[in-house]
Amino acid sequence: MQIGRLKFLIPTALAALAVLSCGEPAPSGTHTTAPGGEVQAPDKHYFISAANSYATEAGAEILARGGSAVDAAIAVQAVLGLVEPQSSGLGGGAFMMFYDPATRRLETYDGREVAPASATPDRFLLPSGEPMGFLDAVVGGLSVGVPGAVRMLDLAHDEHGKLPWAELWAPAIKLSEEGFAVSPRLNGLLQQIPRLKQLPAAAEYFYGEDGAPRPVGYVLKNPAYAHTLRLVSEGGANAFYSGEIAAEIVEAVNGGPNPGGMTLDDLAAYQPVKREPVCGPYRAYQVCSMPPPSSGGVTLLQILAFLEPFDMTGAGAGSIESLHLLFEASRLAYADRNQFLGDLDQSSDAGGLTQEQVIAGLLNPPYLAARAALIDRSKAADAAEAGDPSAFPLVDGALPGAWRNLAKDGSPEPPSTSHFVVVDGEGRVVSMTTTVEFAFGSHLMAGGMVLNNQLTDFSFTPERDGKPVANAVAPGKRPRSSMTPVIVFNGNGDVWAAIGSPGGPAIIGYVAKSLIALVDWGLSMQAAIDFPNAVYPRGAPILEAGGYDSQIVEGLKRLGHDISERDLNSGLHGFRRLDDGSYDGGADKRREGVWKTGVVKADE
Repeated sequence: MQIGRLKFLIPTALAALAVLSCGEPAPSGTHTTAPGGEVQAPDKHYFISAANSYATEAGAEILARGGSAVDAAIAVQAVLGLVEPQSSGLGGGAFMMFYDPATRRLETYDGREVAPASATPDRFLLPSGEPMGFLDAVVGGLSVGVPGAVRMLDLAHDEHGKLPWAELWAPAIKLSEEGFAVSPRLNGLLQQIPRLKQLPAAAEYFYGEDGAPRPVGYVLKNPAYAHTLRLVSEGGANAFYSGEIAAEIVEAVNGGPNPGGMTLDDLAAYQPVKREPVCGPYRAYQVCSMPPPSSGGVTLLQILAFLEPFDMTGAGAGSIESLHLLFEASRLAYADRNQFLGDLDQSSDAGGLTQEQVIAGLLNPPYLAARAALIDRSKAADAAEAGDPSAFPLVDGALPGAWRNLAKDGSPEPPSTSHFVVVDGEGRVVSMTTTVEFAFGSHLMAGGMVLNNQLTDFSFTPERDGKPVANAVAPGKRPRSSMTPVIVFNGNGDVWAAIGSPGGPAIIGYVAKSLIALVDWGLSMQAAIDFPNAVYPRGAPILEAGGYDSQIVEGLKRLGHDISERDLNSGLHGFRRLDDGSYDGGADKRREGVWKTGVVKADE
């Protein structure tokens, strides 16, 4: 796996990475000999798991025709924006991880939204200096970031697409014109988000004349979205970031409640970014994920590193001991996350720290070991504060002593988003998390799309006690994310698993739980996804309601955990590669996910 610079990686994993970087590709399958003596190529199998059956089928259609994993991802995203508009869409952003076994190269694509040029650090402050209420900030143009998904998909397709760009949008165009059946989840959220019907475009589309949400099974058509998709399919990403679509976005952002100050120049200037993945070891595996502006990868790797010294297998699946250790590791990792992580590429006042220094410092083995040593197996810590990585110099020189110049973040971070994984017939893998942020984003629509409210992922408070917040608003800056798309490699450097989830800051915990269930507890992918969630995203541990019996809850309370129980609606989707090359798939039953395998059709 070629990653370029390895400064972001925990050094103990470098030996495993050498296998990934320069080893020869493994055979994709065995050959058989036909009765006549000619050699027959093995069947090429694909895999896909996504949050809605329409999206899964659209991606499978592309894969069956020999499309690449990236080709299928484009079709999936286009359909999700139609049938699951509460979670993701072309009006939002995404992070994509892509691995090609032929080149053994892992690449990450950052399609995160950016703040318009007019954005200032006080964007979400009232005249009194107090932060706005979250829902007041969400609804309207003030919360809308420049969408990044389309330009990111365009870049990935240029580099890894096989089928023509125009063909990839056909399933979503057809579905938009012919209509799709409203799902129970979409109907339920329409009932739960009362402000949505206050916005004219959303009210007309999602609700009937009597104000009732479209019922389950209602065939909902979206000709405006079909038109947008046709323009993009024919004109590429440029047709989205200029011309008719861009004008509609700008009009929606500035012509309704809380005008956002976005311009056509903001859209024209948007560029996706290819970044170095962050990777680290867990047991016999190598776990890779997204770097900042996503906090997911670094925080996940910290949680796993803090658990490495403990026998999670011996502790037992879902035991008091294993949950206690998971909570304590999460508490420490989230404390670091909330103080240090953000889009430091665009932060001129982030205490003098660069993005590279922050990643290297937080994943520095001596620092990780010192943080792990803070975990007491017999009781919960009274509190967890961010650490000081500058006390643990790296081999190539000490980091600046600026870590204490940053203040804690203040972002509400609601749960939403969607995740899917794809493997094409050649074994190329996509693990992609995509979002419009809150349910139905900003509630604004343009071109048949829901527009994101991603800017509310910034800290509403730009500084505290005179110290800047790393995740403060700034022009052209990307808000910090919790999205954690993951690809896991085995000791031979081959892909072993891929997974991810929606869920706001709990995403990191959902993914961590599932990886522990796979690696330490030996569960199948579906069983790991189904295993009751246990997360620590906001300063207190949460167990999935109904997932754990009273003895577990009381045992954790005796250790000092202030446990609460509530619904934790993850949307985990993933696969594990079995020894025979087949796929052990999983889709989260807490939502409406479906996974599918199939055989690539032979060329005509």
